[in-house]
Formats: sequence, structure tokens, C-alpha cells
Amino acid sequence: MTKGLALSVFSSVLFAFLYYYASLMQPLSAEVVFGWRMLLTMPCAGLFLLYSGDWRLVKTLFSALKSRPVLWFGLPLSAALVGVQLWIFMWAPINGRGLPVSLGYFMMPLVLVLIGRFLYQERPSRLQWAAVGFAAVGVGNELWQAGGVSWETMVVAIGYPAYFVWRRWLGSDNLGGLWVDMLLIVPVAAWFVLSIDMPFAAFDQRPVLWLLVLGLGMVSALALVCYILASRRLPFSLFGLLGYVEPILLVFVSLILGESIKAEEWPTYIAIWLAVALLVVEGVKQLLAFRRYRFNDRR
Repeated sequence: MTKGLALSVFSSVLFAFLYYYASLMQPLSAEVVFGWRMLLTMPCAGLFLLYSGDWRLVKTLFSALKSRPVLWFGLPLSAALVGVQLWIFMWAPINGRGLPVSLGYFMMPLVLVLIGRFLYQERPSRLQWAAVGFAAVGVGNELWQAGGVSWETMVVAIGYPAYFVWRRWLGSDNLGGLWVDMLLIVPVAAWFVLSIDMPFAAFDQRPVLWLLVLGLGMVSALALVCYILASRRLPFSLFGLLGYVEPILLVFVSLILGESIKAEEWPTYIAIWLAVALLVVEGVKQLLAFRRYRFNDRR
């Protein structure tokens, strides 16, 4: 479990570093940075699937295209949903919108609680409902002060859960499905890189960009691999709790890049953070209960 913990935290640190890394790649636009990230990460992820033996998941998904025609429409939509998320992750720090996107990552688990209740008939606990209540207070403050929640926050908070639900319905919610998503994104990524006038002019002006682009691919692929390995070594509940480390780091990165939380925004952030804290408490309770169950079962 110790290795799993280290891998999970390390992957969160790498994703946060990637958030900062995008700001180093000037004068490349966010779309070009996103394009290079996809072009370099997809083959690295493919090599990992081959090495780990998970390539069979890709084969199974391609084989299902014959018997499930819905996949011809469903897989491109899945790729589009996650492609938007991968793009906004690169776009936000470059354009000074890192904080709204990080807030979206904090709100995402709360949206998942509501989806579990109303779509999958799950029964949230009292702590989970209390967390949703705090989140509602935060959203209400944002509506009152700013006239609405920022579109960047909504894209992440609603877009990622929509992606998860769609993949679950398609039956592609595994590593093979993620790789196929990235494969389908590659043509768009290549278009982002090559469609601009003189696509390599910036590299001539600033040769270090070649090294930065290679580093972008390496960091992105390593973060993904560590995340996958951690998911296999940790109990699901503990792995879910550690998922809150990343948005916390994203807030710090956003502040380092010069963004700031306005006075009228603090009630929103405090309410959302309290909501997340309640979910953490709930997760810890479930993890302790699971450990007690396993201990008693061994006896």
C-alpha cells in the first residue's frame, strides 16, 4: 500500500506540475500545447498498455464495433467529452483561469454524488448530503456575487461526470477505452499543431521549445502511468480520497502564476472546501469500516 500511496501523490504532483509547465511554453497557444501533449502522450500510453498486458482491452473494444454499431457514434462522443477536459487543463493556466478550473475539480465529486442518487439510485449518507448542501451555498454565493458560476468551472464540474457516465454506459470505462479516446483525439491535436501559419516558427525563435515539448509528453505520460499503477495498488475508497490532492495543488499553482481569490469569492471557495472536507471524512469512515471488516474476517 505504501507504494500505491507514493504513486498516487506523485501523480498528483506531476499533474499539478503539468498545470504550471504549460505556462513555460510561450509563445505557443493553449491549443498548440494541448496538441503536442496528445501527440506525445498517446503513443507512450499505448506502449504502457502493451507492456502491462492491457492491450487486450483495446482489441476487445475494436472487436465490439462489429456487434455494437452504437460505438461508432459513442466512441467519438466519448473522445470529444474528454478532449474538452484535456484542452481546458492546458488552456486555463496559460490564460489566467486556473482557479475557476480548480474549483470545478473540487465540485466534481459533489456532482457525482447527485448523479449517483438520481441516475443510479444510490443512497448518499448524511455527510454526503451535508456536503452537497455546502456546495449549494457556494454556488449560491457565486450566483449572487458574480451573476453565475464561470463557464470554466461548469465545464469541469459537469463535463467530467458526463464523460464518466457516458463511458460507463458504453462499457468503455477502462484503460483500453481511454487509449481509444486519445487515439480519436490525435487528428484534432495534429490539426491544432499544424493548422497555424508557420507551425515551427516559434521553435526557430526559441529552440528550447523542442526540449519543453518533449518534456511535456514525458511528464504527461509519467503522470498517467503513475495514476494507473496507484489505482491498482490501493483500495478504491483510499484512492478516491487521494484524488482531492490534485485540485488542492492546482489552487497553489494558480496562485503562483499570479491569480488571486477575490474577497467576494472566498465564501464560495470556503463552502466548497468544507463540502470536500465532509466527503473526506465520509471516505475515511468507510475506509476504517472496511479495515475493521477485513480484520474481523481474518479472525
